[in-house]
Amino acid sequence: MQEKILSNKKNGMLMLLVSVLLYFASIALIVFGAIYDITLLCVIGILWVCLGWMLFLGLKVLKPQEALVLTLFGKYIGTIREAGFYFVNPFCTAVNPAAKTKLSQSGDVNGAGSKQVLINTAEMATANAEIPSKRISLKIMTLNNNRQKINDCLGNPVEIGIAVMWRVVDTAKAVFNVDNYKEYLSLQCDSALRNIVRIYPYDVAPNVDTTGDGIADEGSLRGSSEVVANRIRDEIQQKVAEAGLEIIEARITYLAYAPEIAAVMLQRQQASAIIDARKMIVDGAVGMVEMALERLSENDVVRLDDERKAAMVSNLLVVLCGNRDAQPIVNSGSLY
Repeated sequence: MQEKILSNKKNGMLMLLVSVLLYFASIALIVFGAIYDITLLCVIGILWVCLGWMLFLGLKVLKPQEALVLTLFGKYIGTIREAGFYFVNPFCTAVNPAAKTKLSQSGDVNGAGSKQVLINTAEMATANAEIPSKRISLKIMTLNNNRQKINDCLGNPVEIGIAVMWRVVDTAKAVFNVDNYKEYLSLQCDSALRNIVRIYPYDVAPNVDTTGDGIADEGSLRGSSEVVANRIRDEIQQKVAEAGLEIIEARITYLAYAPEIAAVMLQRQQASAIIDARKMIVDGAVGMVEMALERLSENDVVRLDDERKAAMVSNLLVVLCGNRDAQPIVNSGSLY
């Protein structure tokens, strides 16, 4: 199904004026026929009063970045994209199967995201009585996908959420190729997110290939968020191309370990940080001890045998690597 753009003239205002004038004329015919007892004029006037309202069904108003997909007795005849006031065949029907679909996305929520909004009885009645618009929005919309619990490539459960910027580029495909393009997009986002997250570990892990080239790399969900988001966008685009949708951008909005392993992973991260800090402290302490021994030997301050050097090295390492401040003991006797 290929989109056909209708280049109808914006003659909606003209047809509105003509329809109103014809109604006034029909009323005048009824009055004139009744006064002069002309049955034909009365019949014509009454017929127009009864059937003339059908012309108003052909009046269509489009705002910027909106489109109407029109069908005539089940056959697709084209799409109107340009903003304006149009008159089309009164028997044409606008089609939008996703008109009643409400997702957690811009244009479908009342400024509260996925949170519930409390409204009074009058507002609820007004919302229920509102007729869904058959116009298809061509604006860029943002779909905030719900957080999902997915196992990464190491089997660790993580919670992740994404925001997808998208828009309709082919109205015919969006309406006729899928049953409901909004629900279709949401389902494909869930599927693509699961497929990509399963390739990456949450954090950098050894011997993990995330690119598929057979070589281990340092890709991860936390450290390679831009790469992961681009792969998710490409995956979604491949799946929704037949629905006439364009995925502009995908961004990770939430990423964390699942609650059941979050505490354990936090302890693991803390342990890794402590080990790294200890390695740095030991490297620095060994360097300081070497420098002290070299300076003492160069300046011939004191001559130490191997046993005294070992004792000095031990004392210095204890002082430099200890968690608490050292309490010095002054030896007032002989060195030996």
